[in-house]
Amino acid sequence: MSRPEKLKIADSRPDSANRPDLCKVLKQELKPLYLLAFLLTASHKTAELCFDATVEQALNEPTVKDRVRLYIKRSLIRNAIVMLSPLSALDDEKRDFWTAGRHKAVGDDEIGAVAQLPALERFVFVMSVLERYSDGECSLLLGSSIRDVANARMRALRSLPGEVTLFPLSESRLPVTASS
Repeated sequence: MSRPEKLKIADSRPDSANRPDLCKVLKQELKPLYLLAFLLTASHKTAELCFDATVEQALNEPTVKDRVRLYIKRSLIRNAIVMLSPLSALDDEKRDFWTAGRHKAVGDDEIGAVAQLPALERFVFVMSVLERYSDGECSLLLGSSIRDVANARMRALRSLPGEVTLFPLSESRLPVTASS
């Protein structure tokens, strides 16, 4: 069976997401997904490229309706890893500020602090602390050892000033502090 035939079969399953399902999730999650892309890449240009590649991928690959949001986030993380190769990234990479204007919003300083982390520490922090990926998942996605992931997270936490509260807290989400 050829690839197009497989896609047609997968798309016809009752639990498969269709284009409107994907567009609905993308519309609802546009800001958080772009923020995730920026936090990983620390560059607006690269974040846009990563986001575009992820949208294209999501629209062309079948996924389960109940897992669209998770699929898109995981694809975005994978695309950012491919684009930046955090294990081999240089420390002198150009990093953008989250906002260029005079008007700062709540959380801008925290976003900027994460964006200033070296690539590996930034990826591990975002994946393990903010997205709650296990060390094993981070290790597999980044192609590094679990020990390197744990060490990178500790370096990131030591480098970040004070509390990092990038996203609204919920009952299940406690603030992350640099002293944790």
